[in-house]
Parts: sequence; C-alpha cells; structure tokens
Amino acid sequence: MTRAQGLVAAALLVAAVPARADAPPVCTEGIHQPGPTPPRRLTRLEYNNTIRDLLGDDSRPADIFAAEESALGFNNNATVMVVSPLLAEQLMRAAEAIAERATRDLKKLLPCPSVACGRTFVETLGQRAFRRPLEPEERQKLLRLFDQGRRTGLRAGLEAVIQAVLQAPPFLYRDAPASKNDAHVAKLDGWALAARLSYFLWATMPDERLFAAAAAGTLETPVQVQAEARRMLADPRARAMVTGFHRQWLTLDRIDRIDKSRNGETKDFNSALNGLFREEIETFLDWAVWDGGGDLPTMLTSSISFLNGPIATFYRMPGVEGREFQKVAFDPAQRSGFLTSAGMMSLLAKPNQTSPILRGKFVREKLLCELLPDPPANVEVNPPKLDPKLTTRERFAEHTNDVGCNKCHRLIDPVGFGFEAYDALGRYRATENGHALDVSGDVKGSDVAGAFEGAVELTNKLADSTQVRSCVVAQWFRFAYGRGETPDDRCTLAKLEREFAASGLKIQDLLVALTQTDAFLYREGAPR
Repeated sequence: MTRAQGLVAAALLVAAVPARADAPPVCTEGIHQPGPTPPRRLTRLEYNNTIRDLLGDDSRPADIFAAEESALGFNNNATVMVVSPLLAEQLMRAAEAIAERATRDLKKLLPCPSVACGRTFVETLGQRAFRRPLEPEERQKLLRLFDQGRRTGLRAGLEAVIQAVLQAPPFLYRDAPASKNDAHVAKLDGWALAARLSYFLWATMPDERLFAAAAAGTLETPVQVQAEARRMLADPRARAMVTGFHRQWLTLDRIDRIDKSRNGETKDFNSALNGLFREEIETFLDWAVWDGGGDLPTMLTSSISFLNGPIATFYRMPGVEGREFQKVAFDPAQRSGFLTSAGMMSLLAKPNQTSPILRGKFVREKLLCELLPDPPANVEVNPPKLDPKLTTRERFAEHTNDVGCNKCHRLIDPVGFGFEAYDALGRYRATENGHALDVSGDVKGSDVAGAFEGAVELTNKLADSTQVRSCVVAQWFRFAYGRGETPDDRCTLAKLEREFAASGLKIQDLLVALTQTDAFLYREGAPR
C-alpha cells in the first residue's frame, strides 16, 4: 500500500459515515468546537482559477499536474493532498512559465516602468497571492529578491518574485499550519474568512470586495459573513461550484466512460451520448437547486428533466430537436429525479445487463452514507450468467440466500431490485425476456425502512428520510471543509441538520449555514 492509499484508508476509517451517538450532543453556547484545521493545498481547479484571477493567465497550467487523490468521495480532502516529488517539480515549472508569460508586457503589469512601481507591484502581488497582509519578514524577502533580480533588468526582478510567490506555502495552501503559540481555539480574522468564503463558494481567491471588507474589518461577525455568502451565491461561479460538488458526490464523470459495446442493443446507445447524459443530469440538478424548488426533494423526485435532440431520440420522446437542452416533463410514473435518469441507470449497470448490486450500493453509500465492506476474498464477484429464461431478480436470488453473501446483499439487493424497470442502457421497460417485472423492494435498517414498489416510490421514501438529509449534510461538510467528520464536529453537524430542516431542505440555505459554523468561523491551535 502506498502512503497516499494508507492515508485514504485512515480517513475512511475515521469518517466514513456521519459522526453519531445514541444521545444528542450537548452543545453549550460560547464553547466553540471547530474540529481539526488541516492545511489544505489548492486543487488543480483552484490553482487554475487563482492564477487566472491573480495574473490574468487563463492557460489552465494545473491541468497537467498529477491528479489529486480522492478521500470520502472528494478530491479536496486535506488528508491526501500531499506534494509528491513529481508535483513539486510540476509546481516549479508552472511557476516559471506563468512568470515568463506575466512579464512579457510590462505595460500591462505595471502602471509605470520604474523601480518604485515594481516594488509596489511586489507588495500588492504578495498580499493578494497570500490572501492576507504580508508579514514584515515576508515583505523584506520579496523586495530583496526583486532588487537582486532587477540587476539584470526590471523584468527579471518581477519574474523572480512571481516564481517565488507561486511556490510559497501561503499561496499553495488555504489554511496555514497552526502554531503552538496559537490559542487552543481562535476566531478567524477577516482575511482568513474571505479566503474560506471564496474557495468554498467560488473555488478561487477572494474578489476585491472581499479583500476590501477584510481590510476594513467588516468581515468579522457571522452576520457579515452570511451577507457576503449570499452575495456570492448570486454569482455564476457559485453555480459552477455546486455542479462540481454534484459531479464528485454522484461520480458523474464516470458517465463519460460508459462502454456498452458488449450490449446486444447498442444500436440505441453510442459513446457520443455519454457526455450528453452527464450534461442532462447536471443541467437538471442546476435547475433543481437554483431555479426549481431549490430543495432536496426536488432533486430526488421531480419528473422534470432537460433533453436535446440526440438524448430525446434515445428516450423516444418526440418534439425535441437540435443540440440545445430543453426543459421537458417525463411521465411521473416512470422517472423521478436524478436517480432514474438514463445516464445514472446506465452507469450503475453492467455492459450487457442491469446490476441491482451497483444500484443498491450507490443508494446505500451515496444517499444513506453507509460504509459497506468489500466482499470476502473467496467470493465470486462476477454477476450471474445471463439466462433468457430468467429475470435478473431470479438470477440474483443466490446473493440473498447465500450465507456468505447475505450480510451485505440483504441490504443492497432489495434496494437495487426497485430499479429493474430500467435496462442496462437506462431505458424504461415493463418486461424482461418476456416476463413481467417484479420491481418491489425493501429498505432495511433505515429510518424509512419498509417495502416499496418501484424506483419512483423509492425516491419518495428517500426524500422523506432523515438519514438521507443527514447524509447530504455530511457530504457537503466533507466538500466544504476538505475533511471528514470527527467527534468534535457533532455540534456543527447538529446545527447544520437543524437549519437544513428548518429551511425546508433548501440547498442554498445549507450552503449559507456551512459558513456559520464553528468549523468555518474558528480554528484549532496546534496540540500542546
């Protein structure tokens, strides 16, 4: 096992499911529990966006960086954001190339081609890149580097400073490591809150309004933070952030790689549809959060979707043509929310058959936040062989009956069987191999435990589930804070769940609530 894999495993063991206890947490007013505050390196997306907003460079230099490891479903988890020797070299080469491009035209970079303007630029760049005022020692080092470099020309001095800044920890990391001189729990200042807001909601550095608020001392209270959060949610960058969250939480990128070449009915499906199916789901979720009901039940149960001509042809829905996506309404008895979309059902299937296991496991892990163990080493993991005389449910019966498989499959399969009305390509069907389908299912071990009939009824169950609501809060916690939950976060989670419920399960209100917690407004000091 590599070090990165080991860290992923450790993170999963610590925070694979929302932290819970039999008794509710005792949360006392005035006692703050922010949980751990690990330094968080910029992701490739955050790096690209920051370089764009800092220097006007939109070349996306981080696209060639080594891919981030994922933990708890997201690629911004501080536990695994290590800097390998390869990444260190890539960061160095990117800094050199960015600095060279930035200094090609000094007229664009400086208001005047003088040493004085150069020194002002250095100080301004340092403050914006580090997202806070420079420490006296940092300022001196950068100015000294500028003076040394400009001996061979003004451009050389500026280039040296830009290279140094872009490789400095205060630029590459969003939260500095705690010092032993820090208080046990410290309230963040406006500069740190501006950076947390901007990277959470926009995946980039603060804008001028956030910087101005930090400098003026008007980004200190929860009310002030909340006002900025609501302002930022009105910006298109917030919509892009939510799309990025959905893409990782629901593994939507995997839809681009669906391969149904071994399916006997591939005439109705080709790889060119993959990206369009992902776009259908992302467009629907964007509408559900921002323009539709704005709440979790809409995401899970709405019969609205967005199709273009090629996808409408696949769905056999008349009246939709062209490449632009159009709002449509499915038969509410057949489609309900993102789970029953063709792209999701195709993703959660094998090339030539459906997969109750993949579909049930997805619901259990992504919507109920349950950690299911891997199958025993001696268990055959291939699906049962196709048999034209049997339905999928009949072929998979062994999983439920076998003692070695029953522990997990009694939880997974009864959920997955509810999706049997969607074939391996994600199309709706009423029969399989000439047999009437049995789409009855059962959700065991949940707050909405009990039987259901088909995926539409299941999605309505999930929309009413307190466990699903808690799971969605936990998923957003992991994404927003770049780490898993710990026992110290019980009050934060309880507050988030309470406010999410009070808002009518509005996603935008949950995003604002995430900026009002101890985990967001405070930080822990270093262990003493």
